[in-house]
Amino acid sequence: MRFLTDMWHPNIYASGLVCISILHAPGDDPNHYEHASERWSPIQSVEKILISVMSMLAEPNDESPANVEAAKMWRDRRAEYEQK
Repeated sequence: MRFLTDMWHPNIYASGLVCISILHAPGDDPNHYEHASERWSPIQSVEKILISVMSMLAEPNDESPANVEAAKMWRDRRAEYEQK
C-alpha cells in the first residue's frame, strides 16, 4: 500500500509506502519484531487491513518507524507534529 500524497508520519516512508505488519509478507520476521500471525495472510479481509491502517494513522508505532524524524517529533514534540 502506498499513499500518493506526501505524508509526514512515523510509519510511512518518503516514497509513500506504508510500514505496517499486516501488509508485510507472510512468514516469520527475520528481525524478530513481528509474529507470523501479525503479518499478511490470505484470510485478512480488506476491512481488517483498512481498520489496521486507520489505527496506525491515529496511533503510530514509534518503536520501528519508517520515518525516524517523524517518530521523534511524534514522541517528543506532539503539538508540532500535529501541525505538520
